Amino acid sequence: MLLQEFEHTPFDIGTNLDRALSWKSNIAGDQIKLIFQYRSLLDALGNEPFLFGPFASVANFQKLFLETFLTNPLADAVHKAVKEGKDPDQFSEINAEIYTRYTQLLYKLTGHVITDNMFDRQKAFALSHTPQGLHLLKSYLSEFMQLEYGYNSIGLTRLKAMKELLKALIITITETPPESCDLPYAKKGPDGAFNQSFVDYLTDNHRRFENLFREEAFDIKAFSERATGGKIGGSPYEVVPGSPMHCVSLRHYAPSLSGMANKIVLYLATPLINKPELFDLAPGKSVIEGFLNEGYEVYMVDYGEAGPEESNLGLDYFAQEVHDHYLGLIEERHHGCEIACVGYCMGGTLLLPYLARRAEERLADGKEMDIKKLVLMASPVKFDDNSSGHGPMRTFIRNNFDAIIMDAFFGNDNVPPQVIQFGLNAIQPGIQYTLTAGFYGRASFPGAIHDAAPFLFWLTHGTKFPARAHREWLDNFFLGNRLVEETYRLPSTHPELHGKPVDMGVLKKVGVRIFDYRGTRDPIAPSGSCIASELWGEVNDGNLSMTRGGLNRTIEKNVGHIFVVSKPLLREYLEIVSTFLSSK
Repeated sequence: MLLQEFEHTPFDIGTNLDRALSWKSNIAGDQIKLIFQYRSLLDALGNEPFLFGPFASVANFQKLFLETFLTNPLADAVHKAVKEGKDPDQFSEINAEIYTRYTQLLYKLTGHVITDNMFDRQKAFALSHTPQGLHLLKSYLSEFMQLEYGYNSIGLTRLKAMKELLKALIITITETPPESCDLPYAKKGPDGAFNQSFVDYLTDNHRRFENLFREEAFDIKAFSERATGGKIGGSPYEVVPGSPMHCVSLRHYAPSLSGMANKIVLYLATPLINKPELFDLAPGKSVIEGFLNEGYEVYMVDYGEAGPEESNLGLDYFAQEVHDHYLGLIEERHHGCEIACVGYCMGGTLLLPYLARRAEERLADGKEMDIKKLVLMASPVKFDDNSSGHGPMRTFIRNNFDAIIMDAFFGNDNVPPQVIQFGLNAIQPGIQYTLTAGFYGRASFPGAIHDAAPFLFWLTHGTKFPARAHREWLDNFFLGNRLVEETYRLPSTHPELHGKPVDMGVLKKVGVRIFDYRGTRDPIAPSGSCIASELWGEVNDGNLSMTRGGLNRTIEKNVGHIFVVSKPLLREYLEIVSTFLSSK
């Protein structure tokens, strides 16, 4: 009966949707675009010679009105939100506040049935079978319902995952199976039918809520901050002297073994929108730790947190000038040693044209190419509406990206992580739900909660994307597909190459070998987009699987975008990468 009363808020209208729908945000976004489009129209009309007299006065008055009461105040509000680290979308910011309050209520309600960090069935019985207890329980449910009335999204949302956890808590407290709803987190067989008794289900939930309560882990973002202390990464490093450039710096990780067992120096690059610790989440879940244990000398680019002074820096700075300087520093420190590059996602995508331009310049100088191995992790290179798998994201960008609005809102502040996440959510239907529900579902297992903390912190604490670099990334790659079409241009110290399209075919000419690791369940870098090893470098025609000797290698697995959180997958990845790097 309690659950039936609780299943009738507006939030439940879209529970059958197969994705999250931020309908208020979408409506507001469309209205803002119309306002800016009308202002642009007024600007254009103001330059027309036939517009004079009263018509010109009306147009100028409307333009002044828009700037005074709409566009300028909107931009000011966005600037303020970004500087304070808040979501510039007010509806999303309200949702974030609701998450906080909802999880606080979950923690408080769970506390009523916990004694010494153990689920107390006697307290649960009193809460669900006495007049006082039932009154308290119903008052809690009323508070939850009020929060749901203020929520601004429907469908597969984070709040839906929280509500399922609340349902599981009510079922566990009352020890009564529901008549009309599923059993959240109940074990099911291959046919989808429940394959555990209700008693075992309750026992699992006892452990689940004991663990969540003990760790105060109902709010995944706040929990990750407490559990990690705001710091992730387990491998010690130094910032290389002379490396800081604007917000960017170069980290050096010394090998665990005495000396360099492999005589190979690795240069790692991650995307501009993530903290680089994806390569070093925690002991046992660290690409860097694995490389160090194999005796490699490891350097990694840390793009830092872009500020106003970085807003006008483009990809030629972050993906060429930075690499030129840092590889120069590495060469000075390890003269004569072999250098190989490793790139994850966008970091790998941008390394490809950089290495091609580097090869062109060295050929022009009569020098041999000095970097001949490139390891890519989920690095997309092909962007079209068909075979690449990027069609949904390209459609989303075409429908929602407006360069004028982006410049007005983020031109000086850079693009905040919440805006980037909004786009990523569009191509991962229900990702916020599945992430949160998965965390709650695994919470009954010993150590699962704490084990997830570093990844959750990394996932919920992105970095700003420098404004000009963001615009160039979309224009040149997602929308322009210029890498595959070989129309992507980079500057050069050589006049004959400066500003000219990069010849990607030169990678094969100079003998660069490319290792591609891609996932069939990756919506961010679909396997149809991660085809660098099939296009460039030492290609073995027709062979798309792992090859031997000094050829390209393509590894395709049934994995998603961030496979390094799985210890078995990471262990396997490190083994095959080491084999590739040691090949002659």
